Amino acid sequence: MITRSKDHSTRQNKKKPVSRLVGMLAFGMLISALRREIPKPAAECTWQGKVWHVVPYDFRLPTWRRVRERMWASDRPGFITPNVFGVGWTINLGRVYAVLTSIVRPEDDRTSSR
Repeated sequence: MITRSKDHSTRQNKKKPVSRLVGMLAFGMLISALRREIPKPAAECTWQGKVWHVVPYDFRLPTWRRVRERMWASDRPGFITPNVFGVGWTINLGRVYAVLTSIVRPEDDRTSSR
């Protein structure tokens, strides 16, 4: 028979309320986004917008162009962009890469601009 140590079960119980809250919020945002789009006539349904005027959603089928725009746009100023599909945000890996590259090799930028 396998038993759990007290430390493991105690840590798990402390995390449960927070993860439940996050899960409930995510589910609430999903339902809110769908409730905004489903009642609209087909001609007005865009399947994209914001939940609670803050959190972006996009339920259109993802395209490679949108993936590049949101996940690999090094010229975009922000590190966080709307998700390609679903509710919430994603990390702009192109911007992260550009910033890390400029930090690691700043002398290359100076010599190339001369």
